[in-house]
Amino acid sequence: MDFLIIGSSMAFIAYMLATMVIVSRLFHPNGPNIERVLILATTAIAIHLFNDAQLFFNQGSINFSLPNVISLVSLIITITISIVALRAKVNLLLPVIYGFAGIWQLVRIFIPNTESIPLVAEKVILVSHIGLALIAYCILIIATLYAFQVSYINLKLKNKNLTAVVHLPPLMQVEKQLFTILAIGVVCLFTSEFIGLVFLDGFFAKANIHKTVLSLLALLFYIVILLGHYLQGWRGHRVLILTITASALLTLSYFGSRFVQEFLLS
Repeated sequence: MDFLIIGSSMAFIAYMLATMVIVSRLFHPNGPNIERVLILATTAIAIHLFNDAQLFFNQGSINFSLPNVISLVSLIITITISIVALRAKVNLLLPVIYGFAGIWQLVRIFIPNTESIPLVAEKVILVSHIGLALIAYCILIIATLYAFQVSYINLKLKNKNLTAVVHLPPLMQVEKQLFTILAIGVVCLFTSEFIGLVFLDGFFAKANIHKTVLSLLALLFYIVILLGHYLQGWRGHRVLILTITASALLTLSYFGSRFVQEFLLS
């Protein structure tokens, strides 16, 4: 596993450099040097992608162990936000996602590689269910980050602190993006749940019932948020609290029991 130590260390350094470059000029009058940030981030992402490819795929199987899944989720979110940064001002989100991705790359070095949850690649329906669930989770976490950004911009505008938001996009633009991303995430999550309900045995089995209930409850929360916004005009603090709640439920559904099984009971 020498490649993991070297690769993860290199990715950690590149992510941290990108984070420092943007944080050091986050509130500078001219803003951060996005080109420099994205060059460092692209280097980190490329190494991160290589690491995950080596960890996930092994002799015709896919290793969906918890550390690997967290690494993949952070990679997908990092790539997505970095692409968005090419055309939109997401300076407030970049240090968060780069910082987390970098720290997890470092932490990954010290976590023993486990083969406890291999998934045979031929199981197309199961792979589709898990793949869509991961995509939905990534999209909905991005929506949660956007909800924080909306609340931050709204707070600074109310306090008439225009300096703090001069390098951030307009409030209405970010809010529109938030609910668009949220809607896409809900569609992916609903599709994943539908596949599991219709095509997979044991979706409501005793071993999986808590995951199913929590994920369905999270889906319900997200749908309520969208309906509340489009029918009742919900926005701001209420949307932030409900989004955090829904994301917490989804995180517990996806990772809670696996953390206990793979680390506390192993």
